[in-house]
Amino acid sequence: MTKLKRLQDEITALGTFVKLMRASESVSVDVHRHLAEKGLSVSQFGIIEAIYHLGPMCQKDLASKILKSAGNITMVIDNLEKQNLVSRFRSADDRRYLVVNLTNKGKELIAATFPEHAEGILTRMSKLTGPEQRDLSKLLKKLGQT
Repeated sequence: MTKLKRLQDEITALGTFVKLMRASESVSVDVHRHLAEKGLSVSQFGIIEAIYHLGPMCQKDLASKILKSAGNITMVIDNLEKQNLVSRFRSADDRRYLVVNLTNKGKELIAATFPEHAEGILTRMSKLTGPEQRDLSKLLKKLGQT
């Protein structure tokens, strides 16, 4: 590979990366704006949304679902527990695992919040056509593979 080709590839890669990060941040800020009104952080919402759709989970699985470290997830769950939105209990199958479940208050909050969240995503993503969204989805999946 020539130096010129390498430089051109680097400029393209860096420019694409910057656009990806800016788009990601812009979409995230827009879609998550309503969460502050509900007293939730993005991580807190991610946890209660995951449990709402997938059922009770151990902290390790929740951390993996919302792309956070195990240490960070403990603090987030502690705060959700203080707000009486989740509860933790020992797994019957393996007592080493703490399973996180939604309380009735947590279920009510996510049931009221999720439709607005989904509508915000739909609105923001409608800037792309259906085929563009499918193409982007494939490209992002490819990019995310390690």
